[in-house]
Amino acid sequence: MPLTDQASVWLAARSFRQRLILSFVAGAFAGFGQAPFGLPLVAVLGLAGLAGLLMQVDTARRGFWLGLWGGAGYFAVSLHWIVEPFFVDPVRHGWMAPFAIALLSFGLALFWAAAAGLTARLAKPGWPRALAWAALMTVAELARASILTGFPWAHPGHIWIDTLLLPLAAFVGPHGLTLYTAFMAAALAVLVIRRSWVALGLPSVHVAMIGIALVMPPAPAPAPDAAVIRLVQPNAAQHLKWQPEMIPIFFERAINLTAAPPQIEGRPPEMVIWPETSLAALLNQSEDWRAVISDAAGPVPVILGAQRLEGITARNSLALLDGTGAISAIYDKHHLVPFGEYMPLGDLMAQAGIRGLAAVAQTGYRPGEGPTVLDLGDLGQAFLMICYEAIFPNYIREVERPDWMIHITNDAWFGQFSGPYQHLALARLRAAEQGIPVIRAANTGVSGVIDARGQLVSHLSLGVAGTLDVALPPPLPPTVYARSGDLPVYLVILATFFGLVLTHRRNRH
Repeated sequence: MPLTDQASVWLAARSFRQRLILSFVAGAFAGFGQAPFGLPLVAVLGLAGLAGLLMQVDTARRGFWLGLWGGAGYFAVSLHWIVEPFFVDPVRHGWMAPFAIALLSFGLALFWAAAAGLTARLAKPGWPRALAWAALMTVAELARASILTGFPWAHPGHIWIDTLLLPLAAFVGPHGLTLYTAFMAAALAVLVIRRSWVALGLPSVHVAMIGIALVMPPAPAPAPDAAVIRLVQPNAAQHLKWQPEMIPIFFERAINLTAAPPQIEGRPPEMVIWPETSLAALLNQSEDWRAVISDAAGPVPVILGAQRLEGITARNSLALLDGTGAISAIYDKHHLVPFGEYMPLGDLMAQAGIRGLAAVAQTGYRPGEGPTVLDLGDLGQAFLMICYEAIFPNYIREVERPDWMIHITNDAWFGQFSGPYQHLALARLRAAEQGIPVIRAANTGVSGVIDARGQLVSHLSLGVAGTLDVALPPPLPPTVYARSGDLPVYLVILATFFGLVLTHRRNRH
């Protein structure tokens, strides 16, 4: 019996409960495509398993449950780092960790469940259902990226960030990569379940995509007289960062790193960048601290992350200090982390004694006005991102196109394994999408310079203290994605459904 027939017979013999378990396992395999595992082909196989299981169901209800358990397996693996913040203070918060991973996994899986249920309802078994699933999965991920403030982390398309396909993000963006991934998985499922040999063209398509990426010109190198930026990575562990006896130690470490000799001979830094919340004092009360920083940096400006108060309103901010230590510009983080930096229904939650893990005030931070570009004179125009904001691809399209992006973050909350590396991968994706370099300063790492094709040119490793002098790379011209956004993805999805409708009508006649 051919292998494909054996697979169909074997699946047909499984009970629905066993298929739910298989769905969870297939989703878990798909999660191994995300950093730091970086196994994209394993991920495609896992997603193909989900598509294949869905091709066997006979009701929308069963499709929904398969999608739910498959999505839960995927998010449990890809987002397992979500438990790390609860172990910064394990006595107070550790008990929440299992509830957090379970609720997050099944909550996000509802998007996949809706896509699978609709697929089973609207498309008949076979390749029409596989194609419908690929399109609806992409729609589900588009919805996940925007509903309830959005969480565009660990999209299936992100499995290609650390591969040769990353430059294609300049054309299709993150959701285009997801659509491509879903179509690959659907074609593989059709090949195995239905023996549709047309799907054997899949490897050729993938090779063609790699070929297109390889012939794209590389990012331009920094000019010989490009500005040198110093990145400071103090490596302040989150459970120690705010301990009174440790604050002066970490501050002195950052000062020494700021004052270190130039790493590029004959080219002292023209700007110094510290990470998110790297200033221990409130910005409003930091005059003495800023004087010390200014002395260490010399006459050059410093960008740093700090908390500040406006009356009783707390902000997570980025401040630009001039050569004297005076504050010359402030940017307030506008997209805050739900349940971390603020609590939905904050006043009510505060009365119940519940507050965000990273918040300084009982009701958490308040958001700033929105995306902005900072004019840095000879250093050009810089788009500012604080931590979580770097996971959103569309904010930069709301402002005038900048010359470079600054990303300050504190990933110490997310351990030493997957969370920080996934966050770095998303910063790389932002650079590749827009054709704009990213300069990244992270408290515990990974700090570095990302060129306009998304390649990490130089960096400080995770979990080390250090300083890094980098020459500022130039941007590329505006990419296709920078000009059109996700419009091409919407058009492909519409074309897919239009083709399925035409095929259905033709088969009826």
